[in-house]
Amino acid sequence: QVQLAESGGGLVQAGGSLRLSCAASRSIFNIWTMGWYRQAPGKLRESVATITSRGITNYVNSVKGRFTISRDSAKNTVFLQMNSLKPEDTARYYCNAQSPFSTTNYWGQGSQVTVSS
Repeated sequence: QVQLAESGGGLVQAGGSLRLSCAASRSIFNIWTMGWYRQAPGKLRESVATITSRGITNYVNSVKGRFTISRDSAKNTVFLQMNSLKPEDTARYYCNAQSPFSTTNYWGQGSQVTVSS
């Protein structure tokens, strides 16, 4: 089992920045792929950014150049730095850990991000 705990969400004006953090209950970053997903009301959950055990990152087109995913393996924490935020970034953001060996994955409880225009 892996517990994931997000923090760092909140309310920000358009153009502002926020940094989300996700602390894992044990050391998994050297094996598992970590990711940030988001879900807005009435919409499907979508992948925002992922980082593999080798440090390869991937972003959804709508956040490229504005968001950065990173990790601190010593602290078992993954981050999502969000700059130039837009109202359409408003959603609940979830941290995810995906095993490379199976379909096993874990989710955090989510952190609300609200961007006002």
